[in-house]
Amino acid sequence: MEVKVRYSDEELEEFRQLILEKLEVAKRDYETLMDQLADRKGNGVDDTSPTFHALEEGAATQFKEATMNMAARTQKFIQGLQAALVRIENKTYGVCRETGKLIPKERLRAVPHATLSIEAKNQRDGRKK
Repeated sequence: MEVKVRYSDEELEEFRQLILEKLEVAKRDYETLMDQLADRKGNGVDDTSPTFHALEEGAATQFKEATMNMAARTQKFIQGLQAALVRIENKTYGVCRETGKLIPKERLRAVPHATLSIEAKNQRDGRKK
C-alpha cells in the first residue's frame, strides 16, 4: 500500500474553504478589537471624584492591555491562516515540517494553520506520548 505524501486537490480545496471562513471571522474580530482600542481614548471620567477617577484609569488601562493582547493574538492567527493558504497553493499544506508525514485531517480541521503533527509538537514541547 502506497503511503500518501500530500492531500489531494479536492481535500486541499476543502481546507481552503475552511481557512477562508476562519480568516473572515478572524479579520472581523480583529477590526472589532481595533475599534474598541480606538474608542477607549476618551474614558469619560472627567467629572468624577479623584479616587474614582484613579480606579477608572486603572481599569481602562487593564482593559486596553487585554484588548491589545487579544488583537496581537488575532493578528498572529490571521498570519498563520494566510500562510496556510500559501501552503495550499504550493500543495504542501498538511505536511508536518518536522516528520514530513501528513498531519491528520482531524488536527487540521481543529487547527487549520498547524504545521506540526501532534507527535512532532509533543516532542518539541518536551512531552512524550
